[in-house]
Amino acid sequence: MRLLVVGRLSGQLATAVKMAMTHGAKVSHVERGDQATEQLRRGQGADLLMVDYRVDIAALISANEAERIHVPVVACGVDANAQEAADAIRAGAKEFIPLPPEADLIAAVLAAVADDERPMVSADPSMAAVIKLADQVAKSEASILITGESGVGKEVMARHLHQGSRRASKAFISVNCAAIPDNLLESELFGHEKGAFTGAVARRIGKFEEADGGTLLLDEISEMDARLQAKLLRAIQERVIDRVGGSAPVKVDIRIIATSNRDLAKAVAEGTFREDLLYRLNVVNLRLPALRERPGDIAVLADHFVKKYAAANGVAPRAISAEAKRALVGHRWAGNVRELENAMHRAVLLATGAEIDLEAIRLPDGSPLSLGGGGVSAPAATHGSVDAGPAARAAQTADAVSRAYVGQTVAQMEKTLILDTLNHCLGNRTHAANILGISIRTLRNKLNEYADEGTSIPAPQSGVAGASGYAAA
Repeated sequence: MRLLVVGRLSGQLATAVKMAMTHGAKVSHVERGDQATEQLRRGQGADLLMVDYRVDIAALISANEAERIHVPVVACGVDANAQEAADAIRAGAKEFIPLPPEADLIAAVLAAVADDERPMVSADPSMAAVIKLADQVAKSEASILITGESGVGKEVMARHLHQGSRRASKAFISVNCAAIPDNLLESELFGHEKGAFTGAVARRIGKFEEADGGTLLLDEISEMDARLQAKLLRAIQERVIDRVGGSAPVKVDIRIIATSNRDLAKAVAEGTFREDLLYRLNVVNLRLPALRERPGDIAVLADHFVKKYAAANGVAPRAISAEAKRALVGHRWAGNVRELENAMHRAVLLATGAEIDLEAIRLPDGSPLSLGGGGVSAPAATHGSVDAGPAARAAQTADAVSRAYVGQTVAQMEKTLILDTLNHCLGNRTHAANILGISIRTLRNKLNEYADEGTSIPAPQSGVAGASGYAAA
């Protein structure tokens, strides 16, 4: 993990830095917030900023965001009172570390906030075959395409490949192509020169140069604009890039890993993805099966997440009851490992007994997980009726759902479906678009329309859904 320390490096802060280094962090240091932004702009990246609480944290985060630099911040300091610590959190810091530091606290914060350690947790034979192939090709320089549904662990697999490669000591840089607007993605990837466009007040090093010597992950590459696909193809073929507004090519030495939750061969047939780029990326394909296709992973992943979030929230880990494990294995997990992770995070916080039971494991709508596997309760039978079994209950449910939509326009039904799906996915746009069968761009346009109408749009719940100790790609 790359740690950038901001503030005067003396006394207890220096001690905290030494502790971070013993846990594998690679540390750099600046004294002022503007120096931190400038260092990040020049491509000297960081996975976490450790900032003295006396630095203007809000201004630092604002300056970074103006450059589309999103690095989590933890505040720290000596003799800070409760109000000062709270002010640092309100300014945007994820955590506050009191100094003098405790080694266990430093380790926990580094792991929880930066989430740099993402082990490949698996016990199912179907995943074992994929991991074996990944280990076989990890040391090569071949481009690799990782495919699978949203939430199956594509980014974790990419990190696993990087750690097994000859580039493991260098940077692993990830870019979510679906999350960055087309007009900004080119600058994000290739960088820009000062004055290249309005707002380009200084040279900005892009992700290709930041990843030089290491690995660049292009997440959800199917969402990339066709014009940028051509520029990417040249970068992969010739190992050179052109900064926006630049006059000379820049050599880069990187390995490309790409992910997609869409069928790229179909995208080629539809004319939205370049066939020659697909060939360049798909030297080796690793398809990750959905969680429902690898039931042997569910219990071990659930145990892993319980330990992870118990440690992150400072509570004692509880065992998962046998009944709860049966329900976990029987559930469909439409959101794959990401949905399982979110459920176990909630369970750690909601459990009250000696074990994590069914009542503590709740679905996104708040209902507890059931042994039925679907997680949806059938409507109660009307008074005097006879329960004719699963077929009758299914018919009753379908009838109730149909009646709820009668009288609505197509646009109203579409809006309801999109917002309900987004709520189900805890605000995750990529996952919702995949379930709905539309592009992330189309989803964003619809959400912008609804927001303009005054509709409240679910925000991504990054505190629950974003961090993952295994997988959530």
